[in-house]
Amino acid sequence: MPKTARQLAERSGPRAAERRREARLARRMAGLEQAKRQFLRMVSHELRTPLNAIIGFAEILTAELHGPLGAPQYRDYARHIGESGARLLRLVNQILEIARLEGRVFDLDPQPESLDHALDDVRDQLKETLGRRRASLRIEDEGRLPAVFADARGLRSLLHNLIENGIVYGPECGVVTVRVRPREATVEIEIEDVGDGVDPDDIPRLMNPFEQGDNALTRVIEGAGLGLPIARLTAEAMDGSLTMTGAPGLGVRVTVTLPAA
Repeated sequence: MPKTARQLAERSGPRAAERRREARLARRMAGLEQAKRQFLRMVSHELRTPLNAIIGFAEILTAELHGPLGAPQYRDYARHIGESGARLLRLVNQILEIARLEGRVFDLDPQPESLDHALDDVRDQLKETLGRRRASLRIEDEGRLPAVFADARGLRSLLHNLIENGIVYGPECGVVTVRVRPREATVEIEIEDVGDGVDPDDIPRLMNPFEQGDNALTRVIEGAGLGLPIARLTAEAMDGSLTMTGAPGLGVRVTVTLPAA
């Protein structure tokens, strides 16, 4: 076959058509990813900006910085507005985080990270929650923990969500225990609470966004059920994994496996 004819056949054959379809699909996917990034930036700005203003002005009113409000009920109203705004802002942040992780729209910078430092930061962040629940956080072998290869923000977000779940869903005056086990090429981080536990059949469902252990009529804990899915997706984004075990009345144990540094 002449060279020109062979080239025409290659360009018009089934393999060439398949390559063109793949190229079109790749361009379409790249366009969708760019559109998703732009949407997330827009939503982040349009929702967070007014919520931050609401929270800030509510704090000013609660503190009566510009003079007394009059009736004492107004201070309570302002405090409730601020607290509700803060809960809504957190929900917005969690939804945006889920969207980023599920769409693989994230910017991670993995590097050696000290688990001692990360857990110390998380304990400081959760100091108010620990005090409100009169709970305690126990970290075994604290001060001698190994480092992991992970993104600094992602590692702290993962640990924060899991430890906070153990505090909030556990009993008052409960204990959340963190254990770390180095393996050959990985590090296992185990977080265990002493709460009511969970039915093993419910665990796959709880890994999905907006799911909780109790149904909407009986649960007394506020929240959208996003902490565990965010932790799972964050671990996977850092080349790790997350598993969960538990039984009714025996608490919950979550194990995160991350690359060793």
